[in-house]
Amino acid sequence: MEQLRSELSLVLGETLSRLDCISEQPDASLYSLYDQQGRSLPLVAKYYNAKGIASQEAYKLSMLARDSTIRIPAVYGLIVSQQQPMHEVLLIERMGGMSVEAPTRTPQRWLQLQEQVVGALLAWHRIDSHGLVGNVDSTQENHWVAWFMQRVEVLWSTLGFLRPETLSMEVRQVLFRSRQNLAHLFDDFDDPCVLVHGNLSLRNMLKQTRSDELFAMINPGTVLWAPREYELFRLSEEGPAETLLFHYLQQAPVAEGFIARRWLYMLWDEISRLIQTGQFDRSRVDRAAALLLPWLN
Repeated sequence: MEQLRSELSLVLGETLSRLDCISEQPDASLYSLYDQQGRSLPLVAKYYNAKGIASQEAYKLSMLARDSTIRIPAVYGLIVSQQQPMHEVLLIERMGGMSVEAPTRTPQRWLQLQEQVVGALLAWHRIDSHGLVGNVDSTQENHWVAWFMQRVEVLWSTLGFLRPETLSMEVRQVLFRSRQNLAHLFDDFDDPCVLVHGNLSLRNMLKQTRSDELFAMINPGTVLWAPREYELFRLSEEGPAETLLFHYLQQAPVAEGFIARRWLYMLWDEISRLIQTGQFDRSRVDRAAALLLPWLN
């Protein structure tokens, strides 16, 4: 923490009195910054312990902002540190508002907020990739199904090499069977790749504190071009998130096979997280495996 404070003080040209950790993830941590008088600065620092991720997020934020109907955090700078441990820091605009996870004051406001979120998503989902598919740093001309199958093969091979003890045999069996049934699970798929946020969740949406109106979206994922259903599977949590998902589908339906594929996406997304960080959400893995299993019989 002290090393990071010194680095940021040097870059910003003023001494920082302290850093406060807002959130901490296995691959990134977010800090608020305070000047010598203890006043918060209008920017935050996102610290990455993996090389190249900061530049990916900077590019993704600029892409989303260009076609957005709502606020997207501005990027002020990128720091590639040469000190050990190797790390990168992204300086991003500090956003106000509060998380959409907080309940609205009235049911009418919740309905209005859902309309605003769907409108913001559709503004991105109308941007066609023109045949590109994949991550920010590795887009290629391909079909989504072929790209996702390649991704599953890479994850499966890596999983076999690492053999994490935290993964149960039951989940491994579902992973194996889902890999065998990929072609069948994508039978009805016919959706183009579009611009996606890639890390959609209620906590990554901000609303105005008093009016409950949508204010901004933050923390995008690395995936740049993907079908809409690969955006929407992240809203499969029971409660307000799933309500928002159904509200979106009423206005812009996807193929019926998404009923099964959303659990397929969730399961392999957690496996990717496990491989990258050594951690995963066991409850999401167990739920996805249980709900995907009937579609594999």
